[in-house]
Amino acid sequence: MRAILTRVRWTVLDILLWAGALTAATILRLDFGIPRTYGQGLVLATAVVACLQIVGGWLFGPYGIDHELGSFEETSDLARTTVIVGSVLVVITFATDSVSLPRSVPITGTVLALAFMFAARFVVRSRRTRRRQEIDGVRRAIVFGAGSGGRVLVESLARDPESGLVAVALVDDDPLKQRLRIAGMRVRGRSAAIPALAEKYEADTLIIAAPSAAAESVRKVSSIATDAGLSVLVLPPVKDLFGQRPRASDLHDLDIADLLGRTPVDLDMAAISEHLSGRRVLVTGAGGSIGAELCRQITRFFPAELFMLDRDESGLHATQMSIEGHALLESESLVLCDIRDPAAVNRAFRRTRPEIVFHAAALKHLTLLERFPTEALQTNVLGTKHVVEAARAVGVKTFVNISTDKAASPSSILGYSKRVAERLTAAADALEPAARYVSVRFGNVLGSRGSVVIAFTEQIRAGGPVTVTHPDVERYFMLIPEACQLVLQASSIGEGGEVMVLDMGTPVKIVDVATTMIGMAGRTDIDIVYTGLRAGEKLTEELFTPGEDVHQSTHPLIRTVVVPGLDADGLHLPTQEDDVRSWLHAYSASGSVGSRP
Repeated sequence: MRAILTRVRWTVLDILLWAGALTAATILRLDFGIPRTYGQGLVLATAVVACLQIVGGWLFGPYGIDHELGSFEETSDLARTTVIVGSVLVVITFATDSVSLPRSVPITGTVLALAFMFAARFVVRSRRTRRRQEIDGVRRAIVFGAGSGGRVLVESLARDPESGLVAVALVDDDPLKQRLRIAGMRVRGRSAAIPALAEKYEADTLIIAAPSAAAESVRKVSSIATDAGLSVLVLPPVKDLFGQRPRASDLHDLDIADLLGRTPVDLDMAAISEHLSGRRVLVTGAGGSIGAELCRQITRFFPAELFMLDRDESGLHATQMSIEGHALLESESLVLCDIRDPAAVNRAFRRTRPEIVFHAAALKHLTLLERFPTEALQTNVLGTKHVVEAARAVGVKTFVNISTDKAASPSSILGYSKRVAERLTAAADALEPAARYVSVRFGNVLGSRGSVVIAFTEQIRAGGPVTVTHPDVERYFMLIPEACQLVLQASSIGEGGEVMVLDMGTPVKIVDVATTMIGMAGRTDIDIVYTGLRAGEKLTEELFTPGEDVHQSTHPLIRTVVVPGLDADGLHLPTQEDDVRSWLHAYSASGSVGSRP
């Protein structure tokens, strides 16, 4: 009822503004005098536009629709109705003698009426915004980002008095957006101006409303805000808003994933869909972090069947629950199998007959594999060999081996074993001209089991200390969803035989991660202890081995290198455990025994 009364009030106000506009146009046209004959015509013209504005406005908008005051939708409807009403008045004035007015008055009056209506809405909306800014208990926020995300958020906050947030200033580092106005608010400068603006407008919060901003930009802006004493909120990516306009409730506190893993990913969805839709897909290691996320993303492209293979029954249970909403473990899509058992792998592939395989099963903990190199040989090398051979036997069309940046210039058992897996995959491609066998190489992913972020979180929760191997050690980071998106993209564009290397952005110092997480937890009593580099670890990971010929793929975030193939039939396995390390080292190198020319 209240909304209807508000629209009635605006209807009456717009009619009064029409009357004022026509009167002003007549006075201006007749040098500030209105003869009696024109006075009668003015009254009649006002009556005509009042009737037309009421009918048109309630039938087609803006009065018959619950628009937000001053929004683009409302002003569009208002302009359309007012111009139509003015056009009808022009026709009546020109074609008949019933309305006696100078012929320019209907045209000038329409322009003035529209200007008056827009001005009235701007004044009312501005007063509402200022009134909200003066309310005690409302958080005053500077919004970073004047793009589409920032625009929609500022407009949403302006019309939501219950949000508990009010935008007081906009900033953006894009020079083309300086002095831009959004919902009556002007961009006041770049990120460097945040401290001064916080003091001027008494702001206590910074909202990062740039969903596509890279992690480096988020780290820079959040650091400026923290130094200025502002709390930081983040607008999530548009894909996480389920198609709704962002609201204050969608904002979340800055977390480590925002600081390290925000890699803007623009996918060729059509190519991925064409590749996966209607196909039989199998994912090994489906109970792990990467494998499970691959399964979740693959289901979005409607494969004919998705088979999830793992030896970890609890992992499969969790993956099925996240995809199907239940975990009865009765589905034929679940395959309990150890890739170290070649007979079991062959049986699984003959039963499922996949067309596309994502091989994510692997052992990945560097330090543990240094102690148990035979396990790396059994899983990462021979397990990959078994999966590749089973894929070839059933005619798999696309095979994607998930690799790691530690396979580039390897210095650890993990790196050696994954490098051999890359070479086995490349050799299989040479043997299968009708299929594509590729590897995808990337670095650390946030949130995976055993990741440094999870370790730091537990150490901080326990009261410290937080352990870091070396003050200069640094790593590449990427969010699991973004990494898996690029894996799917790589699978659709890979030509076969190459290693697709994902762009991981800029490496981040681990000590900076630890310091940031301690600060975000509000703890000042936790120390950082350096434990020293462990066997096989590097200060900085590499994405490419020196001498590799790097090429840009058709996607800007994916590059390719060619690794020499390694014929699986030519492998001469070590006979003693002590020989495993040297065996892995030898076979990971280009041109080693058993390699294909």
